[in-house]
Parts: sequence; C-alpha cells; structure tokens
Amino acid sequence: MSEKEKKTEELEQETVEVEETLETSADTDEEVQEEVKSDVEVLQEKLEEMEDKFLRASAEIANVTNRNRNEREQLQKYRSQDLGKKLLTSLDNLERAMVIEVSDEQGARLKKGIEMVLESMRHAFKEEGIEEIPAEGVTFDPTLHQAVQTIPANDEYPADSIVQVLQKGYKLHDRVLRPSMVVVAQ
Repeated sequence: MSEKEKKTEELEQETVEVEETLETSADTDEEVQEEVKSDVEVLQEKLEEMEDKFLRASAEIANVTNRNRNEREQLQKYRSQDLGKKLLTSLDNLERAMVIEVSDEQGARLKKGIEMVLESMRHAFKEEGIEEIPAEGVTFDPTLHQAVQTIPANDEYPADSIVQVLQKGYKLHDRVLRPSMVVVAQ
C-alpha cells in the first residue's frame, strides 16, 4: 500500500469515527433533552401541588381569622349577659320597693334614694343593651314569654293575647335573659 492509500484509509476511518461520535452525541443530546423534559414536568407538578397547598393554607388562615373576629364580636356583644341575669332580681326588688306607700319624711327620702338607684340600674342596663320585653297587651310569643296561667278568651282579651304580666322579662340584644311570666287568654 502506498502512502497515499494509507492516508486515505486513515481519513476514512477518522471520518467514520467522527460520524459515530456525532451520532452518539446526538443520541446523548436527545436523552439529555428527554431527561430535562421529564425533570421539568416533575418540577411543574410539584409547583402546582405547592401552589394548591398554599392556596388552601391561605383560605384556612382567612377562615380562622374570620371565625376569631366573629367570636370576639359575639363575646363583646354579650359580655354583660351573666351580670345582667344576676342583677334582674335586684331590679325586681327595687321596683317592688317603689310600690310601697310611705307616710313620713324619712320614708320619703329612703324611697327617693331607691328610685335613684333604680333609675341608674335601668340606665346601665340600657347602655349595655339590656331591655325589657314588651308583654302586656301583645300577642303571646313562646320565645319571649312564659305562660304561667291561662284565662278564657273574651271580647276584651282575644285568644293568645297577654292579659297580665306577673314578672317582667328582659333581653340582651336578641338573646332572652329571662322570659316574661304572663297570664294568657285562650
């Protein structure tokens, strides 16, 4: 073999090797691209999953915040419920004391003092949202009134009307502290 032929053969062999290397390189590039594509898809799924978790957590935080705010508002609105219930008996006693007739100056001064205490209690109740439940002459409402006695209905007192209030009822905003004890026509 001549030197020219050797060189030609070597060149051909190098060309084949370069082509094989290029083919292998192309195959490797495709594999790398597929791996990268697969990794991107996995990361995209994880991102979507994390976004979903984030949105759910944000919604839960908003719900807890709203629930806490509502509970605080309810506690504030009805904070005087227990004290109001306990003071109703004292209010009743002061009202009964005001009905008593007095004949001397000392009794009149005592009655005036009781009247002042009664008015200050009524004012404090009003400021806290505690109000008397209307009863006499209105239609009986079992959510506001407690019937302790009934009388037959007539022209003066139609059926389900309240004839007499035996004990006043009170409510705090929309909650009944104590129902009115009443006599109802039936």
